[in-house]
Amino acid sequence: MTRSTSRVPAVELAPSPTEPLRLQILSALALHRMATTGQLRQMLRPDSSRQLFSRVLNKLRATGFVDLTPLPDSQRSRTHAWYLTAEGARLTRDLPVLRGRPPYPITSSTAASLKTAHTLTVVRSHLPFAADARRLGHEHSPWDWTPEVSHPIGESERLVADAVMRYTVINGEHRRMLRAFVEVDRTTMSSERLAVKLIEYARLYHYEAQPVGRRRPVSTGPTWLRWYPVYPRVLLVLTGASPARLGDRISDLQAMVAQHPLVAALAREVPLGAAILEDIEEQGASGPVWSPLAGGESRPWTSL
Repeated sequence: MTRSTSRVPAVELAPSPTEPLRLQILSALALHRMATTGQLRQMLRPDSSRQLFSRVLNKLRATGFVDLTPLPDSQRSRTHAWYLTAEGARLTRDLPVLRGRPPYPITSSTAASLKTAHTLTVVRSHLPFAADARRLGHEHSPWDWTPEVSHPIGESERLVADAVMRYTVINGEHRRMLRAFVEVDRTTMSSERLAVKLIEYARLYHYEAQPVGRRRPVSTGPTWLRWYPVYPRVLLVLTGASPARLGDRISDLQAMVAQHPLVAALAREVPLGAAILEDIEEQGASGPVWSPLAGGESRPWTSL
């Protein structure tokens, strides 16, 4: 019999020595919208067993906090993705680790089925960065990757980044704090439409909001300074086609940087790079797999 969750106090979700994984899973699904069992394990506790995660997830489903949707792949019919129910979203909305994060949970099977492919690919793109941080001793947690971050770019338009990543490189006593906008392309849009995303990032770089009621323009500085001390680098992750076709798309992005004056100006100030997701997974996110969009040899994303 399924236990009613309407009277379950949020305090039950506080970490405990015996069951902290339950809280971590709920927090991860609240932030990342959706994930498979394997992705949650890689993200939170890669040294733990899949059976442990399955057991905790099934308990959360029995109590009404999470639900699942099958993946649209006949060859993986037993694989599914997890997401928060409306009750699970309600209980996690005030958790400290999620404070200030945009609340865009997926809380229905219909919404889950529509968003599965892209959402899971964004999570998949995050995992190599998390694995590199653990291996190299850098600072980067599951909470340092925020999906679907929206910014105004003028004329009542907004740029929505697939994710904003925070990552601290540690080399002895030296700490280098990096931020990046991450765009994930599954080859579902034309190469030209993908390149237009660079124009939107260039618009955000230059956009300055004007105070309401001012007749004369008054410079308040770029709007992005409200959120970032330095404009984040822009990383494009490509998948969903042959290596040759993805290489052509990277070439198209480089052509946009060379030909569009606003994007060219951005590239002179901000590192821009693109890589193939499968290469990132095989060689690591810190491997020499990133093509600088301003030209040059492939290199790690931290060296763009």
